[in-house]
Amino acid sequence: MPFADKAQGWDVHTLPSAEGKSFLVTGGNAGIGYFVAEQLAGTGATVVLGSRDPAKAEAATASIRARVPGAEVRHLRLDLADPALLKASVAALRLDRLDAVVHNAGVALDHPPRRETRDGHELMFATNHLGHFALTGWLAPLLAATPESRIVITGSFAAKSERLDLDDLQSAHDYRPKRTYGRSKLAQMLFGVELDRRLRAAGRTTLSVVVHPGGALDSLTPSRPPVRVRTTAERLRGLPLGLVVQGKESGAWPAVRAVLDPDVRGGQLWGPRMFGLRGRPVTEPLWDHLADAGTAARLWTASRALTGVDPVLGPL
Repeated sequence: MPFADKAQGWDVHTLPSAEGKSFLVTGGNAGIGYFVAEQLAGTGATVVLGSRDPAKAEAATASIRARVPGAEVRHLRLDLADPALLKASVAALRLDRLDAVVHNAGVALDHPPRRETRDGHELMFATNHLGHFALTGWLAPLLAATPESRIVITGSFAAKSERLDLDDLQSAHDYRPKRTYGRSKLAQMLFGVELDRRLRAAGRTTLSVVVHPGGALDSLTPSRPPVRVRTTAERLRGLPLGLVVQGKESGAWPAVRAVLDPDVRGGQLWGPRMFGLRGRPVTEPLWDHLADAGTAARLWTASRALTGVDPVLGPL
């Protein structure tokens, strides 16, 4: 039986129609991004998978079409670690409106050494935060032209215990992979909250909403061949963890709700209901450090200087 949010009338398995709308999902070829794209495709919308790997994007597109008959889904070549290519990527969208972008793509390095992009930025900070910061600026005209468009920022529970070092944003002096990843996701979430403040101040109707998937594990995620196949051994190993966390299909629910639910408001944080780790998507109070407007403003200034883009105003 579908798990419905009776208090707010939201059923994660019966989504409202979004026919005629267009959504871009960065990193839509794998992981949580794939399931965000698959679920949104089921609403009748046009879904664009932003991915740097055409082969993986093609596999994801085929999987979605096999599960969602008539799905309107296509691929956009998108490399968030290379901001010089973002202008061309946005032009290649060939859309006259964009109802929502889900900033989901990310990279996590499990082991040293520290890696840099060709622009000299630390790879996780560049991809997870700076790339989405810049992409938002290039998308600004499309989003502004679409009434009540939405920017959905996918953060991480890993950011809850981290704090930014504004003097070492790119971990040049203190590089530890897990900490650097958590801080890059924290930067992304602070950006999402600050973005909504600035959109409101500018009188825009576009909303910026921050979400996180809770604990989303591969071992609890259903197979989607050829994108990914879960083995029987993986499934069995993951069963006990299912009491505490969830799979990536469920981890997609907060982002999907943030895109579709008319009751969602800008500046909100959405995550899983049960301790922020699993369950249906609900709004939750902003974490204390996400409400730090001073840190968010300084991060914005630094990101603007590093990218040459203002997400509200567009390219500088």
